[in-house]
Amino acid sequence: MFILILVFSYIQVSTILFYFYIANSPQIHSISELMETANEVSKMTIAHEIVVNHDFKLQEVNLSPNSLESRVKETVHKAFWDNLKEQLSKVPPDYSHAVKLLQEIKETLLALLLPRQTRLKSQIEEALDIELIKQEAEHGALNIPNLTTYILGTMAMLCAPIRDEEIQSLRIMADPVHLLREIFRVLNLMKMDMVNFTIQSLRPHLLEHSVQYERKKFQELLNKLPVTKASNSDLLPSSSTSGTNGPPVSTCPISAGKVSFIHSPTAVLNQAYMDLLDWEPGTEHYPETMLMDKARLHALQGEVNRLVIIASVLLVSSNICGNELFSSSGGGNRLKRVIKALLEGLPDIRSENALMDISNQICMEVDAIFNQLGYPALSTDKATSLKGQLFPNILISTEQRIQTFLRHCLYPGGQNAKNLLQGLNPIQEEVLEIGQRFGSLIHHNRQVFGPYYSEILKKLLLPGGKSETGKVSS
Repeated sequence: MFILILVFSYIQVSTILFYFYIANSPQIHSISELMETANEVSKMTIAHEIVVNHDFKLQEVNLSPNSLESRVKETVHKAFWDNLKEQLSKVPPDYSHAVKLLQEIKETLLALLLPRQTRLKSQIEEALDIELIKQEAEHGALNIPNLTTYILGTMAMLCAPIRDEEIQSLRIMADPVHLLREIFRVLNLMKMDMVNFTIQSLRPHLLEHSVQYERKKFQELLNKLPVTKASNSDLLPSSSTSGTNGPPVSTCPISAGKVSFIHSPTAVLNQAYMDLLDWEPGTEHYPETMLMDKARLHALQGEVNRLVIIASVLLVSSNICGNELFSSSGGGNRLKRVIKALLEGLPDIRSENALMDISNQICMEVDAIFNQLGYPALSTDKATSLKGQLFPNILISTEQRIQTFLRHCLYPGGQNAKNLLQGLNPIQEEVLEIGQRFGSLIHHNRQVFGPYYSEILKKLLLPGGKSETGKVSS
């Protein structure tokens, strides 16, 4: 139960779906209904996160030192531990708070045990017998150092190797209040370790059942959400031949203006997925079925934009400056590192000012490399040409080549089409990695929500029962 509570407390993304549910429902819901919905969304979101994010793990929340939350937390904690110190300093000592802390420590240690560790469980129950501890406290005979020594020994048996050093440092602490505080800190880290170990253990099982689980949960949410039925024209993109200006499809990520030129449901859906890599920030509507991956897709969009700039700059530099720059030791890699550094933190990397700044810096770097190789600096004409060619045409061409490859990644075996990246050798490794992530993400989404997409697309594109296969291919 402890593991589930901690795992399901991870609702960073699920709140998006939860608020979407509230905002789109005209009914007034009871608190219990809202909490039930939030809980179901959280479960679906966490399961999805574990499956699609192989680096997923729970981490300790680090508050900003100057934030209000941090100051309040520090004030409350200091007051608590100061009060404990005051109690233990009395003559005779007041052990009331200490006993409660020992009970919490005992419960945490028991929660960290695996089901098969029955003998250790009995030992902890006996060594930290709270009734006996209360009696000793009442008679002033409570031996906190002995108890903490046992607690540290048990923690050393249960902790991951990464915590060994921290537990060793606790053994030399003499101040009982400081020691108890640090024991709680390390126990919290051990709880996090246990949860992350459980997540890794559950991943193979979730991978096997995640599609059915997510689809089931999504259907349950749809059943609770009163949605008005839309006509076919309402579901079409605003720039299609229908002439309507309706919102994007409610349960299908179709937002592109190219449906009227594509007659294959699979092609339409793939175009819709591609359009998510060009979604305008702050746009009000976002496909419900992609909300859990919105942040991931936005991050991919940013990476693609940066790679377009990097590839374009390197291509132009190579064409204008000649092969000497790139055949020289580390010249191309040096330029690549400089461009990456220049792009860090820029809010709009495609703006004219940003591109001009990058161009100026690249000219300086090229001159520095040429100087090291004993070549003359760039001529005025070449420097002007280098700056001028970084604007729209070359960027559009590079972007189209990258997007063509990413589109192929949406089809089975699409990542094998490396020939589409010819001329983009300096960024080939990065584009392949993005293609793998994008293709994997979309493949999972298509598996989960394919039946919903198929129904919508069949009605829109295949009237009268005609069909490509009757389904959207996965």
